[in-house]
Amino acid sequence: MKLGIIRTFALLAIAGMACTSSADEWESLFDGRTLNGWDGDPQHWSVEDGAITGKTSDDKKLKANSFITWQGGHLDNFELELEYKIVNGNSGIQYRSFKLNRPYGIGGYQADFEAGNRYSGILYGEAFRGILADRGQKTELKNTDGKFSVAVAGSVGDSDEIQKKIKKEEWNKYRIVASGYRFQHFINGTQTIECVDNDVKNRRASGLLAFQIHVGPPMTVQFRNIRLRRLPAPKRVALIAGTPSHGFGSHEHKAGCMLLADALNNSGLNIDAKVYTNGWPKDDSVLDHADSIVIYCDGGGRHPFNNHLERLQQIQKRGVGMVCIHYGVEVPKGPSGEAFKKWTGGYFETDWSVNPHWTGTFDRFPDHPISRGVKSFTINDEWYYHMRFIDEMAGVTPILSDLPPSGTLVKADGSLARRDGPHSNNPDVRAAVLERKEPQHVAWARSRPDGGRGFGFTGGHFHWNWGNRHFRTLVLNAIAWTAHVEVPAAGVKNKTLTLDDLLANQDEKVPGNFNRARYEAMLAQWLTD
Repeated sequence: MKLGIIRTFALLAIAGMACTSSADEWESLFDGRTLNGWDGDPQHWSVEDGAITGKTSDDKKLKANSFITWQGGHLDNFELELEYKIVNGNSGIQYRSFKLNRPYGIGGYQADFEAGNRYSGILYGEAFRGILADRGQKTELKNTDGKFSVAVAGSVGDSDEIQKKIKKEEWNKYRIVASGYRFQHFINGTQTIECVDNDVKNRRASGLLAFQIHVGPPMTVQFRNIRLRRLPAPKRVALIAGTPSHGFGSHEHKAGCMLLADALNNSGLNIDAKVYTNGWPKDDSVLDHADSIVIYCDGGGRHPFNNHLERLQQIQKRGVGMVCIHYGVEVPKGPSGEAFKKWTGGYFETDWSVNPHWTGTFDRFPDHPISRGVKSFTINDEWYYHMRFIDEMAGVTPILSDLPPSGTLVKADGSLARRDGPHSNNPDVRAAVLERKEPQHVAWARSRPDGGRGFGFTGGHFHWNWGNRHFRTLVLNAIAWTAHVEVPAAGVKNKTLTLDDLLANQDEKVPGNFNRARYEAMLAQWLTD
């Protein structure tokens, strides 16, 4: 069939698909008989044995890599599944790609595969920055002051072991997931790479889908059972970590945010979480597309938000969520305090709120998405309490509440446990706790009239507490909820954290006298609770 006729049929096919396909539905991109909907060099591309087939030979050599491109338009967020078989040579699946200035030339992200043992499963940038994730790697792409770099952030498996699961000169199943700027490849059900593209200058939000035949020796590559599912855009969460603060094991803003971000990114909930360290982002345009902003930092007069209230108000008007963790709930009275009451429902107010260390027991939870999957837990932390809430608790739902022990305020003989002061003690809090016996809310949620959602959480002084599943799940649920993500019935899925997970990314080095056994025992106990 001539390519002009192919293109005509392609347009008709695409128009039909546009009418019938929608998000969450799988659509077939190949009819198994013709190249309708595809455009490639007819010298090299045809249909054989029910598969799109690309061939080169000694008589039909390539001077440059050549591609057959799907004519269904640009793809952004999607899941693609297909089967491929290759005999000799190298090939790949281009996605979010672009045309090059030569016939049948394509550049962009490529899910690579080959007849050999080196490249199958990697993420390659065809005419587009080179290898972006080698097999087995988790990578983050960056561009700082015009200098591109690939940072290895972890592993999805051993490269040699992954290669053993790929069949030579037989059919293999390839799966690609592109969600936001996070890319994942799988071959025969085994993940081969994961890449987050934070190279704002060069990354691509959408582009073409194409298959490759490669220059070099004669080769044959085939594709069949090609199907596509379009995905909604991921919810974006910006976690702002404050500067180093209290020393090893406490106020670990960066390490805590990275644990939360990793859990959100691997939750399966289509969340794209990014951590910004050392306070307010240098380029705060990164907040323009956020669905929720999380702040975990030192507060009071040093709170990063104090000097950006107008900018934040501009963002909050769009219904963006806000989560404040630990010291991040404290700002000065006045404009900052009033803004926090509006955005999250409450804040730590000096000479009203207090910050003692005590053990809270939380065994009653409201019927709220943030409570899903969270069971009773008891944990020691610097639980701030006696918050200054918005008038009449408008839109506020208490999430964690307990009556603090009297010892946080007075000693057994009735004398003050701590002197009255901006953070330590005051007559109002003593009246509330000692006289009226009012349970204190140490975590709360607010649904705002503008559609936005806020959450305040006063725990998080001790970094180790993130190892408690219920403590951690509650905060993950809250972040997801503020980003308008449906929280699963069992809560946000997250892995059990090891001590090594908790030790990673802390601002201070592990001290020589660190008692590893003590903390491993604490984590083990939480697993049995």
